[in-house]
Amino acid sequence: MKITFYGACGGVTGTAYYCVSPDARILIDCGMFQGSRRDESRNKAAPPVDYHTLDAIVLTHAHLDHCGRLPLAFREGYRGPVFGTPATIDLVALVLRDSLKVQTSDLEKINRMLTRNGKPKIKPAFEEEDVEGVISQMKPMPYHSAFEVAPGMKIIVDEAGHILGSGSLKLTVAEGQRMKSVIFSGDLGAAGMPIVRDPEPFREADMVIMESTYGDRDHKPLQETIDEAIEIIRDALHSKGKILVPSFAIGRTQDIIYYIEQAFRKGGLPRFPIYIDSPMAIEASRIYTSHPELFDTEMNEFIASGEQERDKGYIRPTQSAEESKHLNEVQGPCMIIAGSGMCNAGRIKHHLRHNLWRSETSVLIVGYQAEGTLGRKLVDGNQSVSIFGERIVVRAKIHKLGGFSAHAGQTDLLKWFNVLAPDRPRVVLTHGEDKARETLSEIIRHRYGLVPFLPQYGQSIEL
Repeated sequence: MKITFYGACGGVTGTAYYCVSPDARILIDCGMFQGSRRDESRNKAAPPVDYHTLDAIVLTHAHLDHCGRLPLAFREGYRGPVFGTPATIDLVALVLRDSLKVQTSDLEKINRMLTRNGKPKIKPAFEEEDVEGVISQMKPMPYHSAFEVAPGMKIIVDEAGHILGSGSLKLTVAEGQRMKSVIFSGDLGAAGMPIVRDPEPFREADMVIMESTYGDRDHKPLQETIDEAIEIIRDALHSKGKILVPSFAIGRTQDIIYYIEQAFRKGGLPRFPIYIDSPMAIEASRIYTSHPELFDTEMNEFIASGEQERDKGYIRPTQSAEESKHLNEVQGPCMIIAGSGMCNAGRIKHHLRHNLWRSETSVLIVGYQAEGTLGRKLVDGNQSVSIFGERIVVRAKIHKLGGFSAHAGQTDLLKWFNVLAPDRPRVVLTHGEDKARETLSEIIRHRYGLVPFLPQYGQSIEL
């Protein structure tokens, strides 16, 4: 079998791995690129494979950088199954419809400007029929049970601990009389995160294709991060400013609400208004509650206790654009959680535009910020940033809280791999910027005597 890498090589977005055996062809993930304009310009085309001969697409989870180019595959003629866990199927439908809405809104603004300048309009990369078409092709796959996705190819899904429904995949391929196996880690979560279960490592494989997002460092311990966040929030409440939280709608928003509910319950924070200004996050939270079978023990015990705060009026969803605009008039202290997590789209950009220049504002960065994104510029300490073509001075306090990341840090990545290492698989490192995966590669070489392969876009490797 040959595997070709069409994304997440020297970066953390655009994941797409094309697997070709003598009998079948499948695509593992079909993600969108995110970050700089150059990165996002690559989203005009699906991964370069023959979609008329492709047998299946298999998804590790529902984040946009792993599923966002599915409508382009449909546009290119793909009509086969798209496999995901049941929760992934629910979340992918939400993600793709939201992506279409964002694209449509952005294009309307751009095309109005082009029309005024006498230039031709830009056509959308995909349309509603492509989104709904590919959603209709999604098929559920179970955890912990081998099933055939294509002739001679079977998949087993184990928990990845990243977001609801996320999985690591073990692909077993029949090659003549022999069986060969490849593990795709997907995005691995950190141990001990709330709501979802911890990652479950496989124990044997011929090859491991492993993420390396934080391969060069560990996060601050979770409890230290929670304590730091509570202290930052207390200070912000004292200054009566707004607390802006750019948050990924799926996973991170639910985690942040969980931690705040715990702080309210235990007296760590006084109760104050929290606005979830993201229709997508509101719907994702509803999907989360519909899959309690995937919750960890801690979350199930919390639900059973009846002590959730979200029904007591402090946590307020804002669905409509008008409700979102009204938050500009709301006086602090309050918290506004809005998408997107890297500040490169969505309602958070409007809130940053209205509040970054205010010294009483606090911004909590709670996730990974890719190079070229507005969030990365804030983390890097830029004294001013451009938002909607306007230069905004940054007087707000910017706080980076890496311990909330849904990605495993270096220690947890190695802990996951340590279970597989005795089998001495061939190792491939993807889904990490070069510094991160080079650092992780060197540790694996020294500790286990294995020399990882670090593919570039379009490179192939044979099993």
